[in-house]
Amino acid sequence: MITTTYTVKGMTCGHCVSSVTEEVGAVDGVTGVEVDLATGRVTVAGPADGDAVAAAVREAGYEVVGHP
Repeated sequence: MITTTYTVKGMTCGHCVSSVTEEVGAVDGVTGVEVDLATGRVTVAGPADGDAVAAAVREAGYEVVGHP
């Protein structure tokens, strides 16, 4: 299984986690999303396009500060 981890800036609460999970989960190719609020890391499972994932994070209102 392909997994990619992104660092996301601006998440501060459970609602943030839900928003990012929902938006990223809707990206084509994403089969799973795990958000770690404490570290700001979002791990995405599946062969999703990195730019599409970053766009989904922005749509949720946050910023990707590290992505492959």
